[in-house]
Amino acid sequence: MNLTPQHLWISMGGPAKAVFLVLILMLFACVYVAIERVILYTRARAQSRALGEAVSGPLSQGNIEAALKVVKNEAYKLSYLGVIIRAGLEEYAKEPSEHGLRALKRAVEIKSPVEVANLRTGMNILATTGSTAPFVGLVGTIFGIINAFAVMATAGGGDLTAISGGISEALVSTAVGITVAIVAIWIYNAFNAILDDIQKDMLTAMQEIDDWGEKDLHKRQQLAAK
Repeated sequence: MNLTPQHLWISMGGPAKAVFLVLILMLFACVYVAIERVILYTRARAQSRALGEAVSGPLSQGNIEAALKVVKNEAYKLSYLGVIIRAGLEEYAKEPSEHGLRALKRAVEIKSPVEVANLRTGMNILATTGSTAPFVGLVGTIFGIINAFAVMATAGGGDLTAISGGISEALVSTAVGITVAIVAIWIYNAFNAILDDIQKDMLTAMQEIDDWGEKDLHKRQQLAAK
């Protein structure tokens, strides 16, 4: 019996074809998420590094307005550090005092998990695909076995040639389901590692902006006391 992909597709029943198409759509969704996230993470990390260098000068001089102008620049619109720094500086700029410093800390603490959640967009697709694709493939396997038994009943015997199409259909469904799951899990784990590094960068930025706020407030209080 000819077991080429074209022949297997023709021999598949309607339910098995539907399962196969679902698996292909799941794979395409994972690939789309992977490409979109890789582009976003690459740009976000590059812009965050550039922003860190650009904003360090105004902050060291205590120039909040200039620092805000830098973080609001469209060139850093994808920077996750820009979101955190901007939130803190905007609160502190309203009232550079003890109250403003507390507002700065609250702002960066609130913005950080929100930004992490934004960066994790699409990860649920990968996780869902990785956990469910083998079971979707198993459904296709069941339909393939049913198809094999149906052919056997029609042929009136258990000739291997008669049922090989259904068996092949079942095995292909299993293989495709497992393959899609493996791809999704690999991508998911790789992105988790990247997000761990990003979260470390964000935590460092939160600590640095808190330290800067305390030092800036101390300078202002010293100048006011003279």
